[in-house]
Amino acid sequence: MPTDGKKASNAELSPETLTAQALGWIDEATGAIIPPIHTSTTYERGGDLEYPRGYSYSRSSNPTHAQLEAVLARLEGGADAIVVGAGMSAVALTVTSLSQGDHLLVQRKLYWGVRKWLDDFAGRFGLALEYVDTGDLDAVRRAVRPGETRLIWAESPANPTWEVADIAALAEIAHGAGARLAVDSTAATPVLSRPIEYGADLVMHAGTKYLNGHGDVLAGVLVTAREDDWWARIKAGRQDLGTVLAPMEAWLFLRGLRTVHLRVRQASENALAVAKALEDHPKVSHVLYPGLESHPDHALAHRQMSGGFGGMISIRLASGRDAAVRTAAALKVFKRATSFGGVESLVEHRASIEGAGTPVPDDLLRLSMGIEDAGDLIRDLERALEEV
Repeated sequence: MPTDGKKASNAELSPETLTAQALGWIDEATGAIIPPIHTSTTYERGGDLEYPRGYSYSRSSNPTHAQLEAVLARLEGGADAIVVGAGMSAVALTVTSLSQGDHLLVQRKLYWGVRKWLDDFAGRFGLALEYVDTGDLDAVRRAVRPGETRLIWAESPANPTWEVADIAALAEIAHGAGARLAVDSTAATPVLSRPIEYGADLVMHAGTKYLNGHGDVLAGVLVTAREDDWWARIKAGRQDLGTVLAPMEAWLFLRGLRTVHLRVRQASENALAVAKALEDHPKVSHVLYPGLESHPDHALAHRQMSGGFGGMISIRLASGRDAAVRTAAALKVFKRATSFGGVESLVEHRASIEGAGTPVPDDLLRLSMGIEDAGDLIRDLERALEEV
């Protein structure tokens, strides 16, 4: 079982140091700097039938989870965190903690997998689901139902068009109506934005993306601002439904997380360089990136994000869908693959992936910037665009 090192309790240490050292924990049995993987599913009771070491069964808690969750909670400035088997599991645990008849207000532009699941689940579960443009705060105020709205769900920046939600304003609206605010901060990461500091009650991440960052773990994360009855329901849901992360995946997740500051900052630098290089390209009609001054949410992003604007860009091709598909096919350094947030750069034609009913324009390519040389990425894109 790991134990806190002296540095773990030092509030003066930076997030970079705390994350790189995994809070300074060491293995108390061996002194190992790198934590062991605890694969045991069950733990010994004491003679009084209690669990003196704090662990009973790995569906509820595991030492490998505990260290990872402690680092994540510290990174987000939250009171507690849990890890689960996928980002969608984190979404489902949050939504199923509500009760039948509750009003759920959801950002209109968000990851399609969340919307697809909500559209199917909310009706069967008896939730009053409503979508709203969170960029229009007056529309949000009109949509909120005091005494009925229990949760506002936002995503910032929003996949794949990268609008930025005003977290502080949404939190004020939610709390004024007796509701809570949950924010999917996958694209921002706690390196660039910490929603709890702006009033969010819950932060969600697809840990598969930037937090792990190596394309070898499926994981979801929830971090709470406070340990209250709602959080207790969410944690009980993880235990009861068994949506736990396997110990090996938790260990890999923590290994990747220790370099998150370096990776996210490099990806952000690359993204800004690529966005500027393509902003005036004759074959590109739009570059969607909040780091550009031309982006409508740039001022909000500058206020709410620190140290960069993320590694995700979307571009729209002036000649339409066929040009977008041909451009993706011509890329050599970028790999054509789903997901984002890894060390390698990826490209995807989102409309084709999402299928019928998608709101994503069919001339859009989503670009996930890795940590490669920015010049190589720019040359790859410019060469591919010349061929279409």
